[in-house]
Amino acid sequence: MSDAPITVREAQEEDLDAIVRIERASFGDPWSATSFRSVLESERGYVCVAVRGELVLGYCIAWKVGDEAELANIAVDPAVRRSGVGARLLDDLLLMVDAPPGATLYLEVRASNAAAQALYRSRGFEASGRRKGYYTHPTEDALVMRRPPHG
Repeated sequence: MSDAPITVREAQEEDLDAIVRIERASFGDPWSATSFRSVLESERGYVCVAVRGELVLGYCIAWKVGDEAELANIAVDPAVRRSGVGARLLDDLLLMVDAPPGATLYLEVRASNAAAQALYRSRGFEASGRRKGYYTHPTEDALVMRRPPHG
């Protein structure tokens, strides 16, 4: 891979193929291209991609409505996991969420996903609940996490 810096930018229609490819490599019950397209077209949706040059390395999807926001999905290409791409995407999202007037950010994460939970805790998230059987393929509980607005 090149030494070009990783940047985060707003996702575009032409990023959808890469987003869907990463989604399918990351989740047992992946979103469809149509679902991603609808979020891209939504005024309340926030979709960003981490790129190195023109190569999409990961993506993040969220919504912010009033004083609440939800991280719906974040995923990184398996070839570049554990290299800071997910943290860059999350940090970019936090800047958007914390922009005035600020919002409490919620997310669900698989109960077994210790690496993701550690990343979220490092950014100020705390466990606030559990959703039994929330995930499928395989079935697993979700840990609900929240982060109050900062700034």
